[in-house]
Formats: sequence, structure tokens, C-alpha cells
Amino acid sequence: MRHFLTIKDFSRDELLEIIDLARKIKLQMKKKKFVPYLERQTLGMIFEKSSTRTRVSFETGIYQLGGVGLFLSSNDIQLGRGEPMRDTARVISRMVDMVMIRTFEQYKIEEFANFSKVPVINGLTDSYHPVQIMTDYFTILELGIENPVVAYVGDGNNIANSWLMLSAKIGFELRVATPPKYSCSKEIVSTALEFAKESGAKISFYNEPKEAVKGADVVTTDTWVSMGQEDEKDERIKAFNGYIVDSNLMKLAKEDAIFLHCLPAYRGYEVSEEVFEAHAEEIFLEAENRLHTQKGIMVWLDNHREEDINE
Repeated sequence: MRHFLTIKDFSRDELLEIIDLARKIKLQMKKKKFVPYLERQTLGMIFEKSSTRTRVSFETGIYQLGGVGLFLSSNDIQLGRGEPMRDTARVISRMVDMVMIRTFEQYKIEEFANFSKVPVINGLTDSYHPVQIMTDYFTILELGIENPVVAYVGDGNNIANSWLMLSAKIGFELRVATPPKYSCSKEIVSTALEFAKESGAKISFYNEPKEAVKGADVVTTDTWVSMGQEDEKDERIKAFNGYIVDSNLMKLAKEDAIFLHCLPAYRGYEVSEEVFEAHAEEIFLEAENRLHTQKGIMVWLDNHREEDINE
């Protein structure tokens, strides 16, 4: 049985298999052909962190695959009243067919997976957001960019960490520009660079956004103040001065470069209004593709679970 907790757990071929499956399922849906890949299955969705896109995309996705989604807020289950994660996993995984968790610390989702009898998907942790970056890569390929040079500008957060893992596994060039005090985790960087030796990925780090964006095919960013960091807002806004992706910065990328943002976007902070609206079609295609990519992940995990059972 496989879980989807972080991209580093997958080979290049497996990641591309998931993307191909997502593409296939999306094309079927566009033709109004809803194949019940997960007929009568239940997806338990545990939210310790709230979200618009994650809930809607997973709940809609499992429904379109022939199953049903069960929304579980931490306020509604015993996990929010102090029950150990391992006990919650032992109970819930005996009642549902798959679990998606959106939480804070990465160790929580790993502990849940260790005690789960069903596949577990990382809907976001403070360390990684793998479903989002798989979505972004799917979107890049869909827009016809086969071997992208990706420039990430902003906080060295879960989005940046996941870009590192994807680049290192797939083998494309990634440039990360962060303020000195907000760089990516040294441990995660070290792991990514080890994987990059095998894939041939070129990964570089900058404190100057212009250096990272120059000649890039894809420019992407994320909010400077993530959920749970509200008390750091003023400090962060000062630290990220000069890191806004505006038209002047985008001019340094390739003429036909695309801009992606996982949303929600705060205009005037990490991205200007002008850049956001100029690239709105790409951004909202990216948002839509969360639905299809996650369906691909769920079906892939279910397929591999069945293989294990047959063995």
C-alpha cells in the first residue's frame, strides 16, 4: 500500500504516471464521461487547517469518481479533543477507503499513515504541499512547456519545499529566490540536492529575485503570510520588500513565460494586480487542475493498493 505524503517518496516514472492518469481523467470528464474508478468508496477528509480549494476539489473529485467524501473538521472529531493521532488513524481507516489530511506538522500525517489501513494523502502540512505542486506541473505540461525553467520567488515554505522535491525527482531546472531569513529548510535542500544528482536537475538559490527570474519559462510565488503566521505579518512584509512579482520582474522572464499562483493571492504583496490579471487564465486553469490531479492521485493509490492485495 502506498501513501501520498511527499513527492520524495515517488520515482520520476511514478510521478509521470500520476500526471498521465490525471490528464486522462480530465479529458474523460470534459467529454462528460464519468468513469466510476472509485465506485462506492469513501474518502475521509480531515481538516485541522481550513481551505476552500482543498475541500471543494477533493469532495467533488471523489464524487466524480463514483465515491463520497466525508468532511471531518478537527472540531467535529475526537482528534480535536486530545485523542492520539494513532488512535484516530486506527478507527477511521477501518471505516473509510482513503484519507486526506490537511494539518500543521508533517509528523502528524506520517504517524497517521503508519497506523492507517488505507492510503493517506497529504492535503497540506507546514513542510509540504505535494498535491499543489503536482497540479502546477500538470498545468505547465498542459500549457505546452515540456522542460521548464521554473523560478520560485518568495517564502521558503511548504510550496518551495515541494518544488524542490519535484524538480529533483523529475529533473528540470528550479531557481528559488527567498529573503535570507526565510530560506528553505537545510535538511530539505540537502535531500533535494541528493536526488538531483540522479535526475540531473539543476537547482539554484538566490536572495535576488531578478537573478532567479531571468530567462525563466515559469514564474511562481505564494503568500508571504501563511495560515498560522498572522502575528508575523508586519515583520514578514518588511522582510519581503522587493519580492513582489510585478510587471518589471516578469519582463526578465521569457517573453511567453507563464505565471502561477496556488491561491489565495494578495495583490500588492507577493504579486501585483497587473501581473495577476494578465495571467489569470493560467492561474485559474491551475486552480481547476487541483480537481483533476487529485483524482489522478486517488485512482493511482487505489490501483496500487489492489496490486498489493492481489499479490
